[in-house]
Amino acid sequence: MKTLIIRYEGKDSLIPAAEIIKNGGIVAFPTETVYGLGGNALDPSAASKIYAAKGRPSDNPLIVHLHKYENAGVYAHTTPLFFEIADAFMPGPITVILKKRSFIPDSVTGGLDTVGLRVPSNHIARELIELSGVPIAAPSANISGKPSPTSFDHVYHDLNGKVDAIIDGGSCDFGVESTIVKLEDKTIQLLRPGAVTVEMLSLFGDGLYVDPAVTEKFDGTPLAPGMKYRHYAPSTPLTVLDGSDKEVYSYLSDREDVGVICFDEDLPHINNAYVISCGSVSDTLTQAKMLFECLRKMDGRTDLKHIYARMPSKIGIGLAVFNRLIKAAGFSVVTLK
Repeated sequence: MKTLIIRYEGKDSLIPAAEIIKNGGIVAFPTETVYGLGGNALDPSAASKIYAAKGRPSDNPLIVHLHKYENAGVYAHTTPLFFEIADAFMPGPITVILKKRSFIPDSVTGGLDTVGLRVPSNHIARELIELSGVPIAAPSANISGKPSPTSFDHVYHDLNGKVDAIIDGGSCDFGVESTIVKLEDKTIQLLRPGAVTVEMLSLFGDGLYVDPAVTEKFDGTPLAPGMKYRHYAPSTPLTVLDGSDKEVYSYLSDREDVGVICFDEDLPHINNAYVISCGSVSDTLTQAKMLFECLRKMDGRTDLKHIYARMPSKIGIGLAVFNRLIKAAGFSVVTLK
């Protein structure tokens, strides 16, 4: 397959991509979180093409992207709490899971009777949805299980020749996928953390429940993307180190042929490894933006036997960094004492 490369030069430059969507094809496009791989959410065959291009298990649900949240009731059974959250955070990096309307294909929702709805704040994504005239179902635009793409180069590396088109829209703002919540009456269940944080969501509804799958291994039926399968993983084995500065430096001191993802403050203290910083220890927003870039850089090295990463904070967007990192490591964590 020859992949059409579209350089964004205004709304009209997206017309060829919109025509591909309308005609049942699939297009990789930028959002504020990560790049998505999209097709017509009302076309079962488009979802099948997405799964095939990514090598994604078909029980892993896709997210349906809308141009505006006021249209949500067309595709799902909305609630007052949905509109409270939408008013606060949409357009933006949040996905809300609701009971779907019957015409949403099971291939899009992984066979579930629910659908995840999101309105991206990235103007290219919203212009593409508007021009297409249909909601766009999209997971991240990477090979399934590998680090998510936060730039055009990442998508081109993974999917050139496997999809109909890729839109070059530069780098993504947040670098981790959207927050996913499921609403039960007036209660919010957090299924995947992101840039809309626990602290923000706790102001809404009658209670916030963080699903165990956010921090622990999950083997059930996935209610949302990122819950069940190993995700975000480099090819080289990855282990997360949980300990003080002194303990981490001592643990790494006699290791050879390893890579280390650390904080800015660590750089002067680790000299025997290939080292990449994902930001200051206190700058969780930069850590989120840089995490997948760091994992991909590590993946590009053929001389590394192992990758180690420092344990991030679990506060704010730090919880999203933690969630992606432990899943990338297959829950391989060494607690240092």
